Amino acid sequence: MTYVRVCGLDELEEDTPKRVELDGTPVSVVRTEGEVFAVNDICSHANVSLSEGEVDDCHIECWLHGSRFDLRSGKPDSLPATRPVPVYPVKIEGDDVLVSLTQES
Repeated sequence: MTYVRVCGLDELEEDTPKRVELDGTPVSVVRTEGEVFAVNDICSHANVSLSEGEVDDCHIECWLHGSRFDLRSGKPDSLPATRPVPVYPVKIEGDDVLVSLTQES
């Protein structure tokens, strides 16, 4: 599995998504509840950026229609979204946040 540095840990504000691009794939990186998560940044219901939404209780909410996605699994827990978003592996090395585009789910 190949990991790529996306940012420094200190660049991530708690509960504030950060949009990055890896090989043309938009990814939302989120620091919340003591962990860092990475999910595909495009809502599975509408073609909008999830990183523009809010984070609460380990979920990211689409700002357009209100669908919420679990950052651990990518699964939606509210309509109108019915399909999950891809979740990507994250590891921390020192102060570096590394993400792999190999999907966990």
